[in-house]
Amino acid sequence: MAGTITDDPPPTAAGRQGGPLILTEDTALLDDLLRLCAAAGATPEVHHSVPERRGGWEAAPLVLVGDDAARRLRGVARRRGVVLVGRDPDDSGVWRRAVEIGADHVLVLPDGEQWLVDRIADVAEGVGRPALTVGVIGGRGGAGASTLACALAVTSAREGVRTLLVDADPLGGGLDVLLGGETAGGLRWPAFAASRGRVGGGALEESLPELHALRVLSWDRGDCLAVPPQAVRAVLAAARRRGGTVVVDLPRRVDDGVAEVLAQLDVGLLVVPAELRAVAAAGRVAAAVGMVLGDLRVAVRGPYAPGLDDREVARLLGLPLAGEVPVESGLLRADAGGQPPGATGRGPLARFCREFWERALGEAGTV
Repeated sequence: MAGTITDDPPPTAAGRQGGPLILTEDTALLDDLLRLCAAAGATPEVHHSVPERRGGWEAAPLVLVGDDAARRLRGVARRRGVVLVGRDPDDSGVWRRAVEIGADHVLVLPDGEQWLVDRIADVAEGVGRPALTVGVIGGRGGAGASTLACALAVTSAREGVRTLLVDADPLGGGLDVLLGGETAGGLRWPAFAASRGRVGGGALEESLPELHALRVLSWDRGDCLAVPPQAVRAVLAAARRRGGTVVVDLPRRVDDGVAEVLAQLDVGLLVVPAELRAVAAAGRVAAAVGMVLGDLRVAVRGPYAPGLDDREVARLLGLPLAGEVPVESGLLRADAGGQPPGATGRGPLARFCREFWERALGEAGTV
């Protein structure tokens, strides 16, 4: 069980790693907290009360206070990121003691173990602002969603932003192929099929192929065509904790795994060719996606059928217009001697991607 008594966010340790400060004389509780720290990959500092050394209390990224130590903290300087940890779920007095020491959260073991492991792991990884996560989905087959997803990711990486490109379509042929990296070393989706709970963000990033200054999570050429939803959830959550941007190429069907991705997106782009049949098909896709994703925008691709333009397509679908996706002839795979979409930084497609990121990052408050 975990409870919150303030709405203040915990302090983060963006850009650095560190362990929590544990304050307790309860040896059984200490053993549990040390075990949870080990599970989260963190090395704590342990004291019976507030450390005497200057900055020991103030500088710790997270403070875990045993309920036995709460009385020794009365009058200490208030700070965020304090968790009062107890064992008795029926002890109503724990809330009063939490208020007295200015704790953000009250947690009772063993019920709150997973919550606490996640919180400690955030500290150990130096978690800051989560990645701006954008999903790209075609309104119909062949709409160019994979091309746009690759171009967005390549553009983000070229600007020096930590970028991960995720291929969520097992039947799409593999984004590593589109980027010319199907033989690059690194893990693919099947390697994460057994993932449960929390996946380390740093370990995930280091395990993936690096292509064109970005990391790519794609499918291999094996028989695995699905990853359990809980594994999808854990992997994408780990990717988002690393910050920067995450771009996901989505299939047009919405199954349980895709729903897990949609739930973690900040923005969705529905790529729709400007033709009536494509608009009709896109309407069905939008209806399914919109049940999970709140911010879905339409990106229209020409050439235009008579009577249609980008604004009319957006009106027919009832979606905000993200813009017109330019069609560039001669886009080649890297392994065919050309460059992947957006790699040169020139041309109308690269310009669309730059302008999209400027708007999206501005809306997210990261620029």
